[in-house]
Amino acid sequence: MREIVLDTETTGFSPEEGDRIVEIGAVELMNQLPTGRTYHQYINPMRDMPKGAFEVHGLSEEFLRDFPVFEAIADAFLDFVGDAKMVIHNAAFDMKFLNAELGWCKRRILPMDQAIDTLMIARTKFPGSPASLDALCRRFGVDNSAREKHGALLDSEILAEVYLELTGGVQPDFGLSTTSGTSTQAARTAGKRPRPLASRITEEERAAHDAFVGKMGDAALWSKLA
Repeated sequence: MREIVLDTETTGFSPEEGDRIVEIGAVELMNQLPTGRTYHQYINPMRDMPKGAFEVHGLSEEFLRDFPVFEAIADAFLDFVGDAKMVIHNAAFDMKFLNAELGWCKRRILPMDQAIDTLMIARTKFPGSPASLDALCRRFGVDNSAREKHGALLDSEILAEVYLELTGGVQPDFGLSTTSGTSTQAARTAGKRPRPLASRITEEERAAHDAFVGKMGDAALWSKLA
């Protein structure tokens, strides 16, 4: 099962009013384990950077000026995503921007049912509780201390850990970004103990237990299986 945990940063809230994507970050999961493959791209929005957006992600117009425009990276992005499910926090927002950008450069649109919205999962699982990414990190004990500002790749890595907590999946160590799914799986496979642990039951405790079971007669069904 291949999934892509994804996040974007933008110049604002509305592509209809001229806002654009300025960063995409994504992490690949295979059977709920990180494969080590990521996608990360800064994008030249070909417009100014509003002060409010800059305060969120810290990406300035000057910094982004030398990066490619969305059309130049659209095919590589679509190839990375493929037909995998996309795990996104507040999926409606990111999908709105992604499909606006894809439509402007005449690429295929991503169907909404390809997205898994962790915000909706959190609100369903914990009704009435805060469901922001930071709030979920606090709930699950996920380390987000490096998140001084929003960043698409870092937020994707954090969201991947939160997603697995939300769904009861395997909890990998995303700090080891070069760890492959195979080696992570091997690390999770525990070997048998070479020698059994010594019993901690005293003879007095064993005798008291046997006496108690003896008083139960036929009710002690497990004694018949010994």
